[in-house]
Amino acid sequence: MIASIAVSVADLLDTPGGSRIRQALMGAPVRVIETQDQWARIEATEDGYQGWVARWNLADAFTPTHRVSALAAHLYPAPDIKSGNETWVGFGAKLQVTAQHGRFAQCTDGSFIPTCHLMAVGAHFSDPVDVALMFLGVPYLWGGNSALGIDCSGLVQASMLACGIECPGDSGPQCRALGTQLPEDAPVKRGDLFFWDGHVAIAENAQSLVHANAFSMATTREPVASTITRIEQQGGGPLLCRKRII
Repeated sequence: MIASIAVSVADLLDTPGGSRIRQALMGAPVRVIETQDQWARIEATEDGYQGWVARWNLADAFTPTHRVSALAAHLYPAPDIKSGNETWVGFGAKLQVTAQHGRFAQCTDGSFIPTCHLMAVGAHFSDPVDVALMFLGVPYLWGGNSALGIDCSGLVQASMLACGIECPGDSGPQCRALGTQLPEDAPVKRGDLFFWDGHVAIAENAQSLVHANAFSMATTREPVASTITRIEQQGGGPLLCRKRII
């Protein structure tokens, strides 16, 4: 059975009631593999990620027309910023728009969202680094995928998917699937991905990396050379490889 995520962000758990391994955003299409009491094991159709979610996080499948292009946005009960807000939606969430009311788009559930916070599902950002920089200062959250909290692989996945680049949800599969491996002495280029065992960062330029990291407990900029040294000294191991996407 195909369904859609019905809440702002749903935790994907390793077992029913277990630990978060990833998150899925509103409107994400998922395949329900099995159910167990109030739990459902799902597979995200966008990247194949599997996990357990509470069944109330799911709704009938719908075909999205737009996705959220702002870091976060509010859904309003009326096309008026003073009408209060029902909930929030994060970057990459998918919605089905049925009508326009001035500066607001109306969704199938009757809620309204500022049109400036949307882009058509077929449109894409041109630079993954621009997307990653939107998340600067967002708190680090293991398995996180939203403005409320994000981890290293969640940041890279959000950045790649926004640019129309298929991307797994974890750093290991990302290392295997993305880009072309570079020799150690190749000059660093904007958008290069740096992979460690269990961690990934994206180059803003030749001197600076952007990554969601537990050292700062946030998405931050750090110098390339000192980051490589710090991670190894703290027990994260040496840099495994660098890969070029664009």
